[in-house]
Amino acid sequence: MFMHNKKLMYTVRVAEPNPGLATLMLEQFGGPQGELAAAMRYFTQGLADEDVGRRDLLMDIATEELSHLEIIGSIVAMLNRGAKGKLAEAAEEEADLYASMTSGGESHTTSILYGGGTALINSAGVPWTAAYIDSIGDPACDLRSNIAAESRAKIVYERLINVTDDPGVKDALTFLMTREVAHQKSFEKALYAIPANFPPGKLPGHPEFADKYYNMSQGDGDASGSWNAGEQWDSVDDREAQAAVDGGDGDATVKLSAAERKPVEAFAARTRSDPAANPVTGADLGAGPGAGRTTPLEPEG
Repeated sequence: MFMHNKKLMYTVRVAEPNPGLATLMLEQFGGPQGELAAAMRYFTQGLADEDVGRRDLLMDIATEELSHLEIIGSIVAMLNRGAKGKLAEAAEEEADLYASMTSGGESHTTSILYGGGTALINSAGVPWTAAYIDSIGDPACDLRSNIAAESRAKIVYERLINVTDDPGVKDALTFLMTREVAHQKSFEKALYAIPANFPPGKLPGHPEFADKYYNMSQGDGDASGSWNAGEQWDSVDDREAQAAVDGGDGDATVKLSAAERKPVEAFAARTRSDPAANPVTGADLGAGPGAGRTTPLEPEG
């Protein structure tokens, strides 16, 4: 059960309207790294988690993310407030109104389509989607994903802080950015509270391949480090040894019954290419400068 407290979790003080900046702020309202995506990610994870402690953590943070959604939405609303009134009441001449609406980003889109409201879109006008929620139902996987999500959100907040000189907006964004750090720490603790949390899932990896590093990008820039060299790794540099590593022939095969094989062979025969053919094609007929080599047309008559 949720109950709304009419006081924001953090006070929003916007110095002056700025529709262009408001549009950028929508990235954290309806974008993939935004607060709604975070709230829905942790809320749905919490509903399904069998561990009481993790469920409590996820529900706490999901609810806090909704309060962050309210903060960022309030920033957007305040930044749009002046333009919203001007647009609704046609308070300026057409040219001035148009100039203010197109002052930056997609502000004209948010003004015309949403009346300066806090639409569930990102800064490019793309609608929010549940596809942003990448939970898979395994706590070790989901907690790692959550840590990454909080990291990405922090970086977006840093970028938003860097594009505004409004002290009140900077202050509120700094709070939101800092909470991403706190959530990341909580998720890290929850992850490492699961004994033997790596690799995720139940099935062990194949021991023959668990410590192999396939050096498949060779040449200038080849580098070694703890990620591909040392006692933990068996580096495979030989090109031949990188193919058919299971000891087979590296081909793909399937066993077919006689009834299945007959139509497959008939289809292959019907669609077989003639290596001797060199037909004149549409590209040849329409060839112009820059077409490269083409098949010569047969002379008429």
